[in-house]
Amino acid sequence: MKRQNVTILGATGSIGVNTLDVIRRHPDRYRAFALCAHSQIDKLFEQCREFTPAFAVVRDAPLAEELSLLCRKAGLPTEVLHGVAALVAMATHGEVDAVMAAIVGAAGLEPTLAAAQAGKKILLANKEVLVMAGELFMHAVREHGAVLLPVDSEHNAIFQSLPSDFSRGLSESGVRRILLTASGGPFRTTPLAALSDVTPEAACAHPNWVMGRKISVDSASMMNKGLEVIEAHWLFACPPERIQVVVHPQSVIHSLVEYVDGSVLAQLGNPDMRTPIAYALAYPERIDAGVASLDLFQIARLDFEAPDFARFPCLQLAYDALRSGGTAPAVLNAANEVAVAAFLDRQLPFLGIPRLIESTLNAVPSGPEGSLADVLQADAEARHVASRLVRASCPA
Repeated sequence: MKRQNVTILGATGSIGVNTLDVIRRHPDRYRAFALCAHSQIDKLFEQCREFTPAFAVVRDAPLAEELSLLCRKAGLPTEVLHGVAALVAMATHGEVDAVMAAIVGAAGLEPTLAAAQAGKKILLANKEVLVMAGELFMHAVREHGAVLLPVDSEHNAIFQSLPSDFSRGLSESGVRRILLTASGGPFRTTPLAALSDVTPEAACAHPNWVMGRKISVDSASMMNKGLEVIEAHWLFACPPERIQVVVHPQSVIHSLVEYVDGSVLAQLGNPDMRTPIAYALAYPERIDAGVASLDLFQIARLDFEAPDFARFPCLQLAYDALRSGGTAPAVLNAANEVAVAAFLDRQLPFLGIPRLIESTLNAVPSGPEGSLADVLQADAEARHVASRLVRASCPA
């Protein structure tokens, strides 16, 4: 069996670390060909020392020089590159079989789109690619014969629960609707009056998953689920009215698919990202991911609730942006990134996140998603407006 060469975009994040753990367990099947990170040089160097990739990519030239020196001193053969062009090169390299797209935020859009245009097998963990440019990205996947496998636990669960020929249309496949589960985050039962005093530390303390700070805040506001609704629309060609969010605090059922005959298929498992990563890496086979067996007797109960849109206005904003179409989801995403960064820097209260997003959506008109340039222009304009609103809200 030929080993698959894997490029990991976002190697030092939680998805990247878990991907490397799966690769570590199957050295005969996979090789970490290129490891790409933003600025965590020490962590990336340790990964290079263990996995000896052909290439490593970092943000800029000074960081590349620092990492290159560390690699030379350690006698590693890894070539160090930097910048967006290098990310694109690693996503499209002729020797690469699969690309794990796990860069958080809009920064992952260009290299992931390039991977689709190069016809690669894409393991998609970056929500923003589909949120910002879903129409462009899915067109590139189809036109260039790329293989797209979702890694988000919810979309991976939906993928596993759908029939293999779902691409001919959900109605033709007998699917009534998609049920997208959500944990509800750390503030599911917090009194509404107390949300105005929420701290970044509390927002990042997810009850079930270990994640980065930005995605943890998104989970706390349920914007994460809103972005996943937009993802599900593009991944499965499913209209928003047939995507139902279900709050499921245990995070054991990762999502469900309801069929017209009354059947509901669900994918269950421990909340461990190595399961969807291993599924995507090995598809259509299955391999050991190092995940513990699910103990149903210990779980004992599974609870479900309807989402509270008053508590989580970000979820409604995401549905609204999806229905508006065009560049509205890109504006939503950009405003959210600015708002979350401001919240983490204590420049914006937690309840200010949805207010800032809504104000930005009202200020930046949605246009057609005709090209990548249109998307990036909407993204830049939304960031400018949102940043200005943050500055206006800060005390002098």
